[in-house]
Amino acid sequence: MRRLPLDHPGEAETGTPGGFLWWMARQQWRTLVGGMFFGIVWMSAQAVMPAVIGHAIDDGIAAKDRGQLLEWAAVLFAIGLVQAVAGIMRHRFAVTNWLIAAYRVVQLVTRQATRLGGTLPRKVSTGEVVAIGTNDLSHVGQVMDVSARFAGAVVSFFVVSVILLNTSVTLGLVVLVGVPLLMLGVAPILGPLQRRAAHQRHLMGRLSNTASDIVGGLRVLRGIGGEQVFADRYRRESQTTRTAGVQVAKLQSVLDALQVFLPGLFVVVVVWIGARYAVEGSITPGELVAFYGYSAFLMIPLRTATEYANKVIRARVAATRIVHVLSLEPEVTVPAEIAPSPAAGSDLVDTRTGLVVRAGLLTAIVSEQPDDSAELADRLGMAASPVDDEVRLGGVPLTSLHPTEVRERIVVSDTAAMFFSGRLGDGLDLSGRGDVARALDTASAADVLEALPDGLDTVVAERGRTFSGGQRQRLVLARALTTDPEILVLVEPTSAVDAHTEARIASRLRGHREGRTTVVTSTSPLMLDAADTVALLDGGRIVAVGTHTELLETSPAYRRVVTRESELEVTTR
Repeated sequence: MRRLPLDHPGEAETGTPGGFLWWMARQQWRTLVGGMFFGIVWMSAQAVMPAVIGHAIDDGIAAKDRGQLLEWAAVLFAIGLVQAVAGIMRHRFAVTNWLIAAYRVVQLVTRQATRLGGTLPRKVSTGEVVAIGTNDLSHVGQVMDVSARFAGAVVSFFVVSVILLNTSVTLGLVVLVGVPLLMLGVAPILGPLQRRAAHQRHLMGRLSNTASDIVGGLRVLRGIGGEQVFADRYRRESQTTRTAGVQVAKLQSVLDALQVFLPGLFVVVVVWIGARYAVEGSITPGELVAFYGYSAFLMIPLRTATEYANKVIRARVAATRIVHVLSLEPEVTVPAEIAPSPAAGSDLVDTRTGLVVRAGLLTAIVSEQPDDSAELADRLGMAASPVDDEVRLGGVPLTSLHPTEVRERIVVSDTAAMFFSGRLGDGLDLSGRGDVARALDTASAADVLEALPDGLDTVVAERGRTFSGGQRQRLVLARALTTDPEILVLVEPTSAVDAHTEARIASRLRGHREGRTTVVTSTSPLMLDAADTVALLDGGRIVAVGTHTELLETSPAYRRVVTRESELEVTTR
């Protein structure tokens, strides 16, 4: 059996959904073949049982030969043991195949999410990714699971056909011709079922995305009284999704009904023909019993075949969404020719805005529109979209460097940063080598740690929702400080804390990052006064540079942004 998760999920085929599923099958061909082998043995053992029972009736009971009866009973017992062992092994392989496929999908999508970084939320909604992890991987796993039984169904069908042909050519031909015709009777439903399932899958992704948005912004919605509005929106979308699910269920119910009705009708035909032959004396009573057994048994491979077709349809719908995510390309790519690494301690310059970040200094960026300064911060770390070559480190465009080097040297921590669930200590020190205690002290977050009964061993809830906004912001700042990069860009790091806490953070940040380059976007006088240099961003350009005190005296625009003065007050001065 395989060890999960996989050491390496492989490089997926993302050309078509069918190609992806075939690639998945090839990656686990050994366990698939094992499952198919035991599936064939398991179902073939069932297929020959009616023949053994027929011989026991004719050779033992009808001929009143106890020895033959015991012999055939022993054969039947041996076949039963084989079937039991093969059934256990088939099930073990089926579960293994499901798990391998599911884990591989999770690992592929997780690796792609890491590779895409900030590109992912701009190209794919959260709901789509959630749906892949909750529904799609299950459908892909199920088609790998059912493959073992489907292989057994195909082989057992031919085994039964051969046995019937040796007994009665007519009955053998009825089976060989009738079963494919029954499958053709189900085929017209499969196309519409796939289309409806794909539509339902799309709506489920949208609904999951809406739910994620509502949960993520629940506090804000309550604050502005929009909770009911979004609840009504979710209710409408859920009803639309439910209606689509009902449409799928209608076709699914017809397919399920045909899985029972058509094989049942087929059993009636075979038994009727066999009974007539028995009355005519063309076959023995034992062969008649065997024919009935075959007719009842054939319902299993027939239902398995239709189940396989149904799960293949659902897997193709799921694979369509998975392939879409896996085929996305990150906006930040490895350049064809990687430029030499700039020297440590180089200046960071954005030629578009005119911003110059001096090495080893604490630089603050001020803007009347916080989104403008946040966008500039993202551009400094190649996190904005689209990525351009106007940001340079030591005169070298960031786009000419390997993305890994850029991420190691420049870290951007914005207000949207959050915690994953898990141990707090691991979430604060991602490298395992940082000075967590010092970072917590600088971020004025030591009190948060002291309030936790298990300290750094505390398990953080998803998104850090058990912390208040201010606590979470300070912990995020501590995490960024723990990484200790060459250049640290902080977006509004103190927007959710009180003035006293902000003053402590501002005074400690400068000492903590002494000799290292730090960029902060803020309009807080406390933070700006601690900066070595302040740059005013207005209309997409840096229009004034100096210390906080200098700009207050010389720049009315700066004074208006920082002190919140009105135009009239500035003019009066």
